[in-house]
Amino acid sequence: MHAAVADRDVRLDVDLPAGQVLGVLGANGAGKSTLLALAAGLLRPTAGAVTIAGRVVADARTWLPPHGRRVSLLAQEPLLFPHLTALENVAFGPRATGAGRRAAAALARERLAQVGAAELAGRRPGQLSGGQAQRVALARALAPDPAVVLLDEPLSALDVEAAAAMRQLLREVLRAARRTAVLVTHDLLDVLAVADAVVVLEHGAVVEEGSTLEVLTRPRSGFAASLAGVNLLPGRLRPDGAVIVPPAAPVRAGTPTAGPELVLHGLVDPACRAGAAVAASVAPRAVSVHRDPPGGSPRNTVPVTVLGLEQQGELVRVRTVTDGGHRLAADITPTSVAGLGLAPGMRVLLAVKAAEVAVYPA
Repeated sequence: MHAAVADRDVRLDVDLPAGQVLGVLGANGAGKSTLLALAAGLLRPTAGAVTIAGRVVADARTWLPPHGRRVSLLAQEPLLFPHLTALENVAFGPRATGAGRRAAAALARERLAQVGAAELAGRRPGQLSGGQAQRVALARALAPDPAVVLLDEPLSALDVEAAAAMRQLLREVLRAARRTAVLVTHDLLDVLAVADAVVVLEHGAVVEEGSTLEVLTRPRSGFAASLAGVNLLPGRLRPDGAVIVPPAAPVRAGTPTAGPELVLHGLVDPACRAGAAVAASVAPRAVSVHRDPPGGSPRNTVPVTVLGLEQQGELVRVRTVTDGGHRLAADITPTSVAGLGLAPGMRVLLAVKAAEVAVYPA
């Protein structure tokens, strides 16, 4: 599937190779729902084109309605027809595309078995649990043999146990048949379990794309960094290998940036070039917090203001902001928090060794 569109302030350019599952990530309002709506035929592009399985389904001259696109949608809620049995719900798609009653019923039984729901064939939606209903909804989405399956946060309404089982089922079903799918999610586990590749959307545009492993181990956007749980600082590489990090972009247009540049030292990927844009990332657990300049060998020491403290399992996450407006986090022990007397508004120093800072092309 390829979509290059302009809609209001949204511009999307996304390629999805056949047989892959693409994870789509981004904050609320980033454009994820717009992407699905364009693929499903629920929204017309004002420019560009939507191409599915080599066929243009929407552009300036072409408009193929949803039922003609060979696209299925699995949403947060199962949205099963309440007056039909599970078998009849799954058979509805094939029947709508011209299959006979017996053929549609046979296909429905096959799809229900495929998702581990064969014993639910005679039940109505009101007799199903949330996880069971979502399995039936998945069978219904697969029954018409779609070219693309659109998954709109399909696990968000399930409890933890049902979501884990459904996540494993999606992985098995989609990969076994090499189904092409687009998965919109906010959950890191969904991405790790199901997606082959990832795109990150911000303000209606693609800001990052690549394999799931690449995006989560070398994030280049703030959203991907927060999902991966690392601090991210964008900058430019100096000839001596140091990274110059300018003040953070203003929150609002016309608001001036403030604060000094940061100079960071780290392990530089050989692909980086002097003067080019790079990203520096560091895990919060590699960051230490000090009231006074630390001794020893940390090459990176950054003055910050404490914004807040959060429990993170056995550790406490210290959220801070630099004088240049960059948000940084450090994970330290409760004993260290008490010993330092940390509180919001306090000025402290963050220190990290150069060996803990990964520097790679932005």
